[in-house]
Amino acid sequence: MTGGLKDCETDEEFLHSPFIRKQGNIYKPNNKDMDNDSMSGMKTMQDVHTKEIDLVNRDPKHINDDVVKVDFEDVIAEPAGTYSFDGVWKASFTTFTVTKYWCYRLLTALVGIPLALVWGIFFAILSFIHIWAVVPCVKSYLIEIHCVSRVYSICVHTFCDPLFEAMGKCFSSIRISTTKGV
Repeated sequence: MTGGLKDCETDEEFLHSPFIRKQGNIYKPNNKDMDNDSMSGMKTMQDVHTKEIDLVNRDPKHINDDVVKVDFEDVIAEPAGTYSFDGVWKASFTTFTVTKYWCYRLLTALVGIPLALVWGIFFAILSFIHIWAVVPCVKSYLIEIHCVSRVYSICVHTFCDPLFEAMGKCFSSIRISTTKGV
């Protein structure tokens, strides 16, 4: 129902060819007549807000490869010797696949945009806090701890080094030997 081929499938396995979208971008279609960049030959800076959207490969970084690939065979299986009628099996497969497909589409239509808004706000706040609070605090801490480390180093070299050097000289003449008792 998703319109793509699996890794081991070919076009001959389908009764009719699956739907494959030729143009993957709704904002800048692959139309040479409309493409101003190829006509002018000038390089322009690309704005991050006009990033092209790929409608064919919607998971280019493969973040959902092992999570949501659930097919009919992964959920419903009949062991040998307990088969239902062929018509019931085919109808069950079609019902499962179509229901999963349209429920997902309905849920994304109803909840997808509000959740995209929520996640956009969340990551904007997270970026804001990281840029304007976390990094300056860490830099400030590193600057302040550098001053403290210098004072600490001076104190250690002034007070502890002579003490431990004297203790080392005192204890350097001590020899320990072990003997076996009878």
